[in-house]
Amino acid sequence: MAKKGHPSARKPKKTATEGTGGHGRRALEGKGPTPKAEDRSWHPAGKRKAAKERLELARARHGSSAGSPKRSVRPVSADVELVTGRNSVIEALRARIPATTLHLATKIDMDDRVRESLALANKRGIPLLEIPRPELDRMTGPDTVHQGIALSVPPYSYAHPLELAEKAEAHDSAPVFVALDGITDPRNLGAIVRSVAAFGGHGVIVPKRRSVGVNAAAWKTSAGAIARTPVAMAANLTQTLKSFKERGYFVVGLDGDADSRLPSSELVGTPLLIVVGSEGKGLSRLITETCDDIVSIPISGKTESLNAGIAASVVLYEISRQRLASTEP
Repeated sequence: MAKKGHPSARKPKKTATEGTGGHGRRALEGKGPTPKAEDRSWHPAGKRKAAKERLELARARHGSSAGSPKRSVRPVSADVELVTGRNSVIEALRARIPATTLHLATKIDMDDRVRESLALANKRGIPLLEIPRPELDRMTGPDTVHQGIALSVPPYSYAHPLELAEKAEAHDSAPVFVALDGITDPRNLGAIVRSVAAFGGHGVIVPKRRSVGVNAAAWKTSAGAIARTPVAMAANLTQTLKSFKERGYFVVGLDGDADSRLPSSELVGTPLLIVVGSEGKGLSRLITETCDDIVSIPISGKTESLNAGIAASVVLYEISRQRLASTEP
């Protein structure tokens, strides 16, 4: 028999002990599969998912169905204009101008204008497309401040000048129109349309050739006023002026070198057509010969001239002031 402590001595068997019940099994199995990118809040895909959920929540608050099917969205093509900026977009939607897509920047800061734009677009069934802000920057161009929102609209549908006159004459005995001669800057067009709307004018007339038309820049500068104030296109501006004269309109041309000063109070109750020329070349010869009168705006000698948009605003304000004064007791 081996002695105690000898290497050949047998060790006593271990008695049964209480188990862990599998508590250590999870440590052997690991942490499980890696979460998807969109389920990780810090990942760009997760941030996009969260933004989409916020957008869907905003839609639901304004009457859109959370379970509605996604609409197909056409890409912006060359014949589609983009109306940009919160004021311009909401004015265009309020006026129900034709629109194909409402573009919204990801993580846009929601205000009342954006919320109303979403509600109006959803009500009319206009497709909504959420895109990254850099993509919206690319679509609108480097010089455009889009404020995170843009509206794709088809080419502008111009009215006929005489149809515009007939419509205005049915509601006003002395309508006021503004015609543009040689204006090529869309920002001037937008500013003039905005002034016409502000001072009670009835529309703007642009010639078909060698003139600016209604585009995204004009929409932007007008702050949406183009949606309320129609723009007509004349195939021949000289002939259009003559047609207006036959209808009883007094045609006034603006020229910085003219001797007359602004329309006189004698024209308060007369239908008026104001013709604005370009800042550089002014009125063309044929247009000058067709006008009933050529007037200028008195300005300080320190300034050579006013641009077309400001000149039109000054004259429209003066006409509005004189007409308002004539109605006062």
